[in-house]
Amino acid sequence: MPTILIDRKEGYAVLTLNRPESLNALNPEMMTELCAALRMLEDDAACSAIVLTGAGRGFCAGLDLKLLSQPEGIAALDISGANDIHEAFQRFSKPVIMAVNGIAATGGFELALMGDILLGCENTRFADTHARVGIAPGWGLSQKLARIIGPSRAKEAHYTGNFISAQQASDWGLMSRLVAADRLLVEAEKIASDIHEADRRIVGVVKQMVDQGLAVGLKEGLTIEQALMAQANKSVRGEHVEQRRLAVQARGRNQVN
Repeated sequence: MPTILIDRKEGYAVLTLNRPESLNALNPEMMTELCAALRMLEDDAACSAIVLTGAGRGFCAGLDLKLLSQPEGIAALDISGANDIHEAFQRFSKPVIMAVNGIAATGGFELALMGDILLGCENTRFADTHARVGIAPGWGLSQKLARIIGPSRAKEAHYTGNFISAQQASDWGLMSRLVAADRLLVEAEKIASDIHEADRRIVGVVKQMVDQGLAVGLKEGLTIEQALMAQANKSVRGEHVEQRRLAVQARGRNQVN
């Protein structure tokens, strides 16, 4: 049975982590399949965005601790090369919506933060248990979390391993929004569909602007924005802007929250 389910929709794809019996803990097979899916969808011209969620009651419990408990330890998981999901998401140029349907712990917490947009529900909970397991994080959690929720909250989460509830995550800006559990995937897919209707080239440019800018200070980020803007706008034509302007006006008249 595949550990990653791929459901292709019009303009986007839904990926489901499929090891529900282990709260979708990451084993080598799952990491290999996830990286392969990202490479395939990167090259798929019909796919504008992806949604990632988990089967069952968990989003992702992190690295499979049963494998980590073997004598060879973390080497048993082989998280480099074709299994390096952190690098695979960094290379993926299209928007990623994380529909965090349940527990996202340790490596699963890191996986959630690899997305561009996070949605959660009342079942969503985050926890960083690296310090309790005795393994240091290496997929960006120590750098990203403090930038999102502030260093004091982040350090408390890192040091204690305590859960962050769905409401706390929403209040702290860790997630884009909190929705009912039975609406989570619907809302995530709606975002993916809306992205598909936008100018994909500019969506990709803005993703670069935000991601590259977050890695540097404001002054350097503004320089990155100007450089990417100048390159992107070279090919803009008046007739294309007019078509888009009319479409934006029509959508604005009809859009409801």
